[in-house]
Amino acid sequence: MSNNRGRGLQANALGTFDTVVMAVAGSAPAYSIAATTAVLVGAVGLASPAALLYCAIPMLGIALAFSYLGRIDVNAGASYSWVGRTLHPFLGFISGWALVISATIFMVAGSLPAGSMTLALFDDGLADNTALSTVVGAGWFVVMLLVVLGGARLTVRAQLVMSGIELAILALFAVLAFFHTGNARAFDWSWLGFSHFDGMAGFASGALVAAFYYWGWDVTSNLSEETRNSRRTTGLAGLIGVGIVFLLFEVFTIAVNVILSSKQIDENDANVLGVLGEEVWPGVGGKLLIVAVMLSTIATLETTLIQVTRSLFAMGRDRTMPSALGRVHRTWNTPWVAIAVVGGVALAMFIASNALGSVGDILSDAISAIGLQIAVYYGLAGLAVVVAYRKMLLKSPGNFLLGGLWPLFGAVFMFWIFFESLGELDTAAIAIGIGGLAVGLVPMLWYWRQGSDYYRPARLDATRTVEAEYVFDDHPAPDTRAHEGLSTDF
Repeated sequence: MSNNRGRGLQANALGTFDTVVMAVAGSAPAYSIAATTAVLVGAVGLASPAALLYCAIPMLGIALAFSYLGRIDVNAGASYSWVGRTLHPFLGFISGWALVISATIFMVAGSLPAGSMTLALFDDGLADNTALSTVVGAGWFVVMLLVVLGGARLTVRAQLVMSGIELAILALFAVLAFFHTGNARAFDWSWLGFSHFDGMAGFASGALVAAFYYWGWDVTSNLSEETRNSRRTTGLAGLIGVGIVFLLFEVFTIAVNVILSSKQIDENDANVLGVLGEEVWPGVGGKLLIVAVMLSTIATLETTLIQVTRSLFAMGRDRTMPSALGRVHRTWNTPWVAIAVVGGVALAMFIASNALGSVGDILSDAISAIGLQIAVYYGLAGLAVVVAYRKMLLKSPGNFLLGGLWPLFGAVFMFWIFFESLGELDTAAIAIGIGGLAVGLVPMLWYWRQGSDYYRPARLDATRTVEAEYVFDDHPAPDTRAHEGLSTDF
């Protein structure tokens, strides 16, 4: 499969710290807590901390899979390339398509809260106006679209400011919540166990929502062609990002259980964090956490734009989608056609979303649908790493655990929650989730018949691309990527 077509992305634009920031921003801690907590509590009640805990373990397995696969194939398409070159090109395309569709849906699911949070800073009543929230959210989306168009360096500078302020506010409120008195209920260790789940089906529905919390750290892999020493950096940053957001999610979900009543959570489904802030620090706290959520939402719009546009860029470059998507701007070295297409589609969806109901209604269905799509492409990546490293897994216990068993567990877990949750979700969520994946069959079959080289791949095998000590120890091999940041065929 040849990737060396035309101008490449800007190589070596990001360092290790930059990519860690992008991983944390991709998971959007403040946004995820604010927008998803009510959905998670609705699914599993007081077991929400347990759902996040037990989803974090397999999620780390998927992060390990991305880390090891990124060491042998540096590609902006990430799982789209890895799965296609290990399992099957059809599965690879579906993996990439799942990311594209989930990210596109998120453009609406993320922009609406960005708009409503901005309006809430001025008037709480305005925040419930779906039409006005859509207009303001679309404005933020366009700003982020222009930032992403401006290149990786501009993108990460904007991210450092937004995520820095967000994390500082969250850290402050984590401390304040710990010392808060007058709680709705006392902390109970059973919240971290299985007793509050409504059977395995209930656990699966909670895990599906929890997967949405974590989703986004893998933006580091989509930036691999623009990152220094990316064979090491992108995977490490993803693992660190998952660890950081896990701690934040647990702290604030437990705080919500302790401090807020069930009625407060239910009545503020799109702004749980703002209500929590008002309880912890009356008069000031609510506004500060609204600022954190607003910045987090805008920041994750940026990382999601990177994921979907880099994936479409890789598809255009491989001619599994229109080749124009693989064009790179001469000045900014960004996939400007892919960015323009995503911008146009998302803005059209903003207009259509007004017919779907309130901000909370749209969020609930979108989160569940995105969860299904996340489970597909994360699960396939977990299987891909086992196939790519299959000849090296028995060389040591560490190889077997980190390169095989843990990622495989993560893959099985993702597929299990996918199938188990289908019986729990409503028709709209399933239609969006499965229907979005099914649409991908059209371009997949069309470009397969057109003879895209992607469907005749060079197989990805770790034993043929890097030495064993590089893969599992601490002795990096030279980065042999082709010029202009493009990945090498193995």
